[in-house]
Amino acid sequence: MLARNALMIATFFAMFYPGIASAQQDGLGSEANDPTASVMAFQLQDFYTYRYHNLDDEDGNRMQFRAAIPFSLGDSSNIFRLTAPYVTDSPNDSSGWSDMTLFDLVTFDRSWGRFGVGAVALLPTGEDGLSAEKWGLGPAVGFVASQPWGIWGLFNQNVFTVAGDDDYRDVNISIVQPIVNYSLGNGWSAGASDMSITYDWEQHDWVSLPLGVALNKLVRIQEYPVQFTASYEHNFYDEGVSASDTLNLTAKLLLP
Repeated sequence: MLARNALMIATFFAMFYPGIASAQQDGLGSEANDPTASVMAFQLQDFYTYRYHNLDDEDGNRMQFRAAIPFSLGDSSNIFRLTAPYVTDSPNDSSGWSDMTLFDLVTFDRSWGRFGVGAVALLPTGEDGLSAEKWGLGPAVGFVASQPWGIWGLFNQNVFTVAGDDDYRDVNISIVQPIVNYSLGNGWSAGASDMSITYDWEQHDWVSLPLGVALNKLVRIQEYPVQFTASYEHNFYDEGVSASDTLNLTAKLLLP
């Protein structure tokens, strides 16, 4: 499953931008891993969960499209981001579009790096069995500090139910994402994966405790920078049926 989707991701970019060459070290490696960076980016991701807690001999797969679009509103710099996940395989055999999320972040540059504040929204766009059936809204905040070796920071999103189907449980969660990326030179970097450490205010418990690493390579496909990422995560939250071990492959097209 993962090999097939990795081939599809690579083929997608190769079809449109043949002739891969090494990208110059121009700071894009750090910006590609910075959710507060004012860089337009389009990415395709594949998440393959090959092991679940409390569920034997099952796996699951999710593909995800994400677009980040910077824009100016008056004197403020903004980043608009859309995330649209598509479940291709799951333990209960459900497949299709899951709920989309949107956020807008107002960013502020500082001598040490950058911070941002904004809002995140959950849209119940998923198909039956793959949607929370709730509209959600909440604050988002984050910062990224620049260092000679790379970047580090923290990003926080909060989603609280504002409307939706009363037959479904409310979505009231806070997500913390550590940001660490170490430059290795020649377009290579390593750091933390897209760890979404999640606290559920309905359950009064942490419901996702992942720890993961990622390896990135920034190249140029013709004149366009593209970052390829491979990562692994283990989720230490093991109550109920939850993801245990997940592999991720990502291709991110940057338009600085």
